[in-house]
Amino acid sequence: MIALDTNILVYARRQELPNHRRAAKLVRELAEGDAPWALPWPCIYEFLRVVTHPRIFSPPTDLTVALEDVESLLASPSLTLLGEGPTHPAHMRQAIEGGRASGNLVHDAHIAALLVEHGVRELLTTDRDFSRFPGVRARDPFPFSRASE
Repeated sequence: MIALDTNILVYARRQELPNHRRAAKLVRELAEGDAPWALPWPCIYEFLRVVTHPRIFSPPTDLTVALEDVESLLASPSLTLLGEGPTHPAHMRQAIEGGRASGNLVHDAHIAALLVEHGVRELLTTDRDFSRFPGVRARDPFPFSRASE
């Protein structure tokens, strides 16, 4: 199973960003397809935080629109939501220590721990920091894209 990181969701929502079209197509294909895919709960909250933030986007995405985006994804029958289970504390410690995560990287360690805990094989992301976490295969779905896309 693959999972999506926050940045892919943000690219899919915000038309002015590089890779918008490709990200929107990727998210749509996953949400409408039969192949299993996953979203970590922290990425959903982070998506809402980023796209509705007036210091990040001018104008920010309307909260109602952003929530409708999330609800649309949650309706996908092939989606698995990744949250903390009873083994999470051990996965948390392994991700934080193994990735030498501190400060802002602790948030990424949380996502990495959820991926490992749920047996997710790959995270689609443009964030290179995920390569530091043992057991997480991070892949940029747009490695050769043009900034104008």
